[in-house]
Amino acid sequence: MLKKFGLEDSKPIKTPMSTETKLTKDEEGESVDNTKYREDPKTSHLEAVKRIFRYVKGTTHLGLWYPKGSGIETIVYADSDHAGDYVDHKSTSGICTFMGCYLISWFSKKQTALAIFTTEAEFVSAGKACPQALWMKQALVDYGISLDDIPIMCDNKGAIDLSRNPVQHSRTKHIEIC
Repeated sequence: MLKKFGLEDSKPIKTPMSTETKLTKDEEGESVDNTKYREDPKTSHLEAVKRIFRYVKGTTHLGLWYPKGSGIETIVYADSDHAGDYVDHKSTSGICTFMGCYLISWFSKKQTALAIFTTEAEFVSAGKACPQALWMKQALVDYGISLDDIPIMCDNKGAIDLSRNPVQHSRTKHIEIC
């Protein structure tokens, strides 16, 4: 795999950042205007997809390359870090969408509710992946490509079992409330 991506001479490292560094909230820092990064709600999905494809098409000199003829098999991966925030102990969801072997979208966002156990944090992440999969499926339909289903991959057996059989019981009833 290293040879395939031209990384034979790379320095191996297990984690791209020190695990000893604890990120905390900067109370004195300047707030970011997140409205600059939001999509205009009046923009149609088709316009948003066209804008994304125009962006991708114009970035080949930056290393993004999606050659013609590559597969359209789409898959979404969901993961979380249970209680990863050192301030409020909330979990963070991470979602990656691949078309063929190419990453086409990703996001990482802190969950709104405190997850009591890892299965809950992973289940919430998988739930956040569902709208992403549906959006991608509709975006492809807008381009005349129809997929039967888009698998969502999750690495937590409890979350997978819960998604297959979402019965209410004492350990999961609070998830729906959150």
